[in-house]
Amino acid sequence: MNVKINAVKFKIDEKLEEFITKKVSKFEKQLPTLTGVDVILKVEKPETDNNKIAEVRLLITGYDLFSAKQSDTFEEAVMLCIDALKTQIEKHKGKF
Repeated sequence: MNVKINAVKFKIDEKLEEFITKKVSKFEKQLPTLTGVDVILKVEKPETDNNKIAEVRLLITGYDLFSAKQSDTFEEAVMLCIDALKTQIEKHKGKF
């Protein structure tokens, strides 16, 4: 499975990259047709709270699932996306 992490206008540190890869790689067990995961990290208005945005797209053969969440930290935003994607997977379980 291919995990692609894109940080918009900043450099991602190694710990955050490992955290994201570890968390999204768990989807591989649930979705046998998963071909890749795209993660986009953005900072909106750096001087404000709740300014980290994470977008996670699961690339499934013939179908994609997407979630975008905003939080104080990238880790929390990614976890919120993962929770939302788990709900989507349960809802669409018969389509995969």
